[in-house]
Amino acid sequence: MFKYNDKVVVLTGASSGLGRQMAKGFASQGANLVLLARRVERLEDVKNELKEYGVDILTIKCDVTNSSDIEEAVRLTKEHFGKADVLVNCAGASRDKGVLEMNDDEWEFTINTDLSSVFKVTRAFGNLMKEAKYGRIINIASMYGLVGNTEIPTIAYHASKGGVVNFTRAAAAELATYGITVNAICPGYFYTELTTDVLNTDKFKTFADNHVPMKRYGNEGELNAAALFLGSEEASYVTGVILPVDGGYTAV
Repeated sequence: MFKYNDKVVVLTGASSGLGRQMAKGFASQGANLVLLARRVERLEDVKNELKEYGVDILTIKCDVTNSSDIEEAVRLTKEHFGKADVLVNCAGASRDKGVLEMNDDEWEFTINTDLSSVFKVTRAFGNLMKEAKYGRIINIASMYGLVGNTEIPTIAYHASKGGVVNFTRAAAAELATYGITVNAICPGYFYTELTTDVLNTDKFKTFADNHVPMKRYGNEGELNAAALFLGSEEASYVTGVILPVDGGYTAV
């Protein structure tokens, strides 16, 4: 079960963080990869790291807020592989401010990067999947899309990830008839380029110890099993699911 030989997996935000980790997870199971990000030189680094798995890897420079870039990525994917079996919407960034302090530009940056991009990329690659009558779409939301928090004021991030959660349900209902499943993963605290400085502070370590039942952050690769399951052929009757991978944070 859960083998990906001859499958094509498209990952946005693949140059670092969780996207990079999941690229390794899919490659280890035999998947061919399409890696999308703005920093193409970082994508080449990832490609070199994954050479040991002997899979075909296509790297494409792509700004996921730009519809023209996304359409070009679909064209190149179709030209190279002829299909896209799995899409992982992982690209994201955030301006962290509270509701009373955040300005319009900071709000719009976060919503565009974390929510509107998911719509645009899903629309583009979803149409490619529709042609094949098969697809697995996995949206990387956040546990912050399910709850608020008292430690970090980040209102736009909460709003965008909450939007991804219900976008996932709506898209799952719409696309089911085409053989396409749509699910979301809601990660808890994982180390990435964007989170490391905050997670390593004594204040935040104390907060996490008090609020995460497993009393630790997620380790590299601990998100991969959820992605491999939801992207698999075997998960054919699983759609519209919102799966927290958060050490129990949203359970209490």
